[in-house]
Amino acid sequence: MSEGDSVGDSVHGKPSVVYRFFTRLGQVYQSWLDKSTPYTAVRWVVTLGLSFVYVIRVYLLQGWYIVTYALGIYHLNLFIAFLSPKVDPSLMEDSDDGPSLPTKQNEEFRPFIRRLPEFKFWHAATKGILVAMVCTFFEAFNVPVFWPILVMYFIMLFCITMKRQIKHMIKYRYIPFTHGKRTYKGKEDVGKTFAS
Repeated sequence: MSEGDSVGDSVHGKPSVVYRFFTRLGQVYQSWLDKSTPYTAVRWVVTLGLSFVYVIRVYLLQGWYIVTYALGIYHLNLFIAFLSPKVDPSLMEDSDDGPSLPTKQNEEFRPFIRRLPEFKFWHAATKGILVAMVCTFFEAFNVPVFWPILVMYFIMLFCITMKRQIKHMIKYRYIPFTHGKRTYKGKEDVGKTFAS
């Protein structure tokens, strides 16, 4: 391959059919993602519907408990990242060179910035469900296991992880949800524009 050839180029310098197909497929996928961005409730309803279909499938097949456990752990990690601030306040405690969360009533308002934004959380959670669903079509992923132990271990792990997260939220006084927080509005636009 010469220096001027890229990964998707064929012998004559034109992109190959396969490369163009996957590029176009990626563009269509990104277009659908962009169109779905403002519809938060609809996106989550679809994801919950997919979760319900997945649970019914696992229940009817009576298997793939390891895949389900892995999916649960993956969703728990996503949820913790969703609840966590982008910059950990415990790391910023000693240094004065970065922004920190307000701790007093009269301090400047700084919005909560998540480590994992809602859209990326939804996208990763939905992809995880779809990957787990695909895994249920392959017998190789149906590892025999006593599922009640996995359920108990997941519940314990969830409780311990959430307890640690809630203690962190209380210690550094941040709330990861905007419901009930004070909102600030600017001046209303009168609609007049100045021509130059």
